[in-house]
Amino acid sequence: MDRYILIAPCHFGLESVLKREITDLGYEIYKVEDGKVSFYGDSKAICRCNIFLRTAERVMIEVGRFKAFSFDEFFEKVKKLEWERYIPKDGKFWVTKATSVKSKLFSTKDLQSLAKKAIVERLKQVYKIEWFEENGEEYPIRIFFNKDEAVVSIDTSGESLHKRGYRTWTSKAPISETLAAALIMLTPWKKDRILLDPFCGCGTFPIEAAMMAINMAPGMNRSFTAENWTNLIPKKEWYDGINEALDLIDRNVETDIQGSDIDDEVIKAARKNAINAEVDEFIHFQKKDVRDISHRKKYGFIITNPPYGERIEDKENLPELYKIIGEKYKSLDSWSAYIITSYEDALKYLGLKADKNRKIYNGMIKTYFYQFMGPKPPKKSN
Repeated sequence: MDRYILIAPCHFGLESVLKREITDLGYEIYKVEDGKVSFYGDSKAICRCNIFLRTAERVMIEVGRFKAFSFDEFFEKVKKLEWERYIPKDGKFWVTKATSVKSKLFSTKDLQSLAKKAIVERLKQVYKIEWFEENGEEYPIRIFFNKDEAVVSIDTSGESLHKRGYRTWTSKAPISETLAAALIMLTPWKKDRILLDPFCGCGTFPIEAAMMAINMAPGMNRSFTAENWTNLIPKKEWYDGINEALDLIDRNVETDIQGSDIDDEVIKAARKNAINAEVDEFIHFQKKDVRDISHRKKYGFIITNPPYGERIEDKENLPELYKIIGEKYKSLDSWSAYIITSYEDALKYLGLKADKNRKIYNGMIKTYFYQFMGPKPPKKSN
């Protein structure tokens, strides 16, 4: 069975979470770089990682990695790669994305065009044909240039892995599923502790938490581009991956996961998304203003994504809103709070000192993940 170097991109600042996930699945890490983790795996690993990884944006096969300082050099080095190992004679292939950072070759359109030509030249020689019908399965190619080093890969996922398939209803500025999962995994929350999101929006934090609580794999209800690559991955390995995921689900758990929001329509959307994700029975959603948040139980967790004030007219309301959040948190005995926000004055108005602060990029927005750690609950006596 062929062994590949696989690449899993993630949000900047969350590489350690993804690395732990990959290691827990049993795969050896090759390299950790800004925004991505590379590791060794076979065809079965491609299936399992697409199905099980919660924090990866996609899974790609590394075809080659090399330095290039001119377009001619880039063309020749792409042409030297063993494309026939991956792309069959009837395969449909194109460079779906090219990025360049701090490199001499910065024209992404030229990189895309030259890479396509180089691959065609290589496969023409190997397959002894002059024209490619490209009427077979799709093999989307991605190129990442950083400091003059090119990493050339084939995307096995297709649509980004944050698209679990359950979020058909969204609210304004929703947090992505992969980011929500990673932030929950950065906390010590476990399924036997209360989790509350007072700004739940379309329900992403509660839904991702519920999926973790019952051990539901995030990718088991969607499809992947590589499912049709029978030249590389036997169909049976996809079925094996899904069967493994089904066997691991435990719906007999007791968990207390809650989501609230001031907007009634948003709460309806969150409930629909939870139904789509098949975790609605594990989450209690309700319309509630953050001012009314209270809880009689101790040692709970707030994990939330409050408004950032991206629009100028919303910024005026942020000091008062964050002041309320701080006051409500202080009133919750022995609770912990984990808040992601891009609001620079968040700590000032929360009136709290964070135990930890992690800088994370949510797309192009620099955000801060403030962590306020309450005491651990006492150990239960036997």
